[in-house]
Amino acid sequence: MSEELQDEVTSITSIYGEESLSRLSQDPAIYSLVIPAQPSISIRIEFPTKYPDVPPSILGTQHIGDNVAKGDGAFLVDLLRETVAEIYIPGAPCLFDLIEECNAKLHALGLDQSAAAKDEESQAAQADGEEPPWILSDVISEKKSVFIARAAPVKSIETAKQYLAHLLATDKKVAKATHNITAWRIRGENAVQYQDCDDDGETAAGGRVLHLLELMGVWDAMVVVTRWYGGVQLGPDRFRIINQTARDALVKGGLAPEAGGKDGNKKKGKK
Repeated sequence: MSEELQDEVTSITSIYGEESLSRLSQDPAIYSLVIPAQPSISIRIEFPTKYPDVPPSILGTQHIGDNVAKGDGAFLVDLLRETVAEIYIPGAPCLFDLIEECNAKLHALGLDQSAAAKDEESQAAQADGEEPPWILSDVISEKKSVFIARAAPVKSIETAKQYLAHLLATDKKVAKATHNITAWRIRGENAVQYQDCDDDGETAAGGRVLHLLELMGVWDAMVVVTRWYGGVQLGPDRFRIINQTARDALVKGGLAPEAGGKDGNKKKGKK
């Protein structure tokens, strides 16, 4: 197994649980993949030796539960194959994007069969406001810890708090994460400025993310950096990765000035 694939497997199982991805064979590298929206169906997916320089192959169904409607397994296989063709970029790991995109498609089609789907819909209804317009960073895995950041435009403190509450109420993976580090900067009426942050147990991390927003010249935006701790301490490297994912989400969301703020970074997000 390549180091890139090993890191990706660690990331996926940290985010979605050990049951989401299990190895069936080592050579060739074939795994059983479970899409959260269809937990009663598992799919065989093969990663070629040259992955991610070549795409994975969706081989077919591995297991179909007793209560699954006829044809749902074949439909999910076709959906995964179509999605791989849409999202795969040579040289870039694609498993996280594949899972998230398939989840979104199944939910949009009304085919989300996860046990938590109804609970999440109920919680979402209770959370103030509509679905926040989150922009996600790339996922980073380091020594079994997994990091991902979300950024969104906000115009008020109330909106920022609503977005965070909505995220924690509707995404159980995020709610169960070790840390959800937040920071926001808002320009209010009459030139009044607001900014705040929360470490959520990761000492000094919130202040560092807030400082990053200041250096990038970001206003009217918030960032949430989620970390699932993998059991190995990272030391100061954790702050580098936290800032890296936060910057990635802000740039991809177009929330940083084109000049990149005071640090002059002109990096643009992927399209």
